[in-house]
Amino acid sequence: MSAASPNTLFGMGNPLLDISAVVDKDFLDKYGLKPNDQILAEDKHKALFDELIKKFKVEYHAGGATQNSIKIAQWMIQEPHNVGTFFGCIGKDKFGEILKKKAEEAHIDAHYYEQDEEPTGTCAACITGDNRSLVANLAAANCYKKEKHLDLEENWALVEKAKVYYIAGFFLTVSLESILKVAKHASDNNKIFCLNLSAPFISQFFKDNLMQVMPYVDVLFGNETEAATFAKEQDFETEDIKEIAKKAQALPKVNTKRQRIVVLTQGKDETVLMTGDKVETFPVLKIDPKDIVDTNGAGDAFVGGFLSELVREKPLGQCVKAAHYSANVIIRRAGCTFPEKPTFV
Repeated sequence: MSAASPNTLFGMGNPLLDISAVVDKDFLDKYGLKPNDQILAEDKHKALFDELIKKFKVEYHAGGATQNSIKIAQWMIQEPHNVGTFFGCIGKDKFGEILKKKAEEAHIDAHYYEQDEEPTGTCAACITGDNRSLVANLAAANCYKKEKHLDLEENWALVEKAKVYYIAGFFLTVSLESILKVAKHASDNNKIFCLNLSAPFISQFFKDNLMQVMPYVDVLFGNETEAATFAKEQDFETEDIKEIAKKAQALPKVNTKRQRIVVLTQGKDETVLMTGDKVETFPVLKIDPKDIVDTNGAGDAFVGGFLSELVREKPLGQCVKAAHYSANVIIRRAGCTFPEKPTFV
């Protein structure tokens, strides 16, 4: 087992400023939103962001799925700082400055590609009860360019320093070539590459991109809804979550030195871990529903906790326990925020 050292965990994704508010059903209906979903903003959602800010009490939090997970992993690790590296694209604006400041406060080593054609991306988190409907306006996040950032010598050196890589499926809509370059590096050097299914629309509408990356995936994350959509799109002909985990594990893989690990969460129900030829289940930590403040970020926090142990070469069972702990902490708070120190042992 090893202690983590700086830049050993690498993440790349869409840095977004979350604008979250508790809304009502009328608001969801007006914009055709499901209570618990993640979508990309379309033209019909343009007015949503302004209305959210004008009508409801909003909170701003630094977000973006991958960036959240890297921050949570860093929080779980505490020392040294900058274990987590993060790449993504922002605008040269006020929201971009907030993201830079928040990354620094979270002690992660963020290297943003900054451009002035598009403003920093935002994500509306529309909360009703313990559901959250996310609408992402990627804007600048969608402008990440491999040749303008990832390929630069000083940036690629940070990729090479890492041992564990994590990219949320959301980034498949932005820069497939960047993901493949990182995934191939991990595979060629027997390092660990992790991917998240992230949202049903990824498995449905970005299936080709997803399946180009899948052969390089050592650890696959997803929740029950994403897993069900993935299974349907892949013609697995099963809705059983354990069977889905088995079939996802059996998909072709380039680096045969590592068998794929599949980790599927089910909200308050047990987490499924497929490793080797066995399926294990882990109960989540119990929580009184009245203590749940905001489930936005629970999935990101789960992954962050998992990665914090994985990067320190802890057993997989311990990775899942850490994942459950960090998710349990995050849902008691607004946004993907956390107390000063974790109490996980």
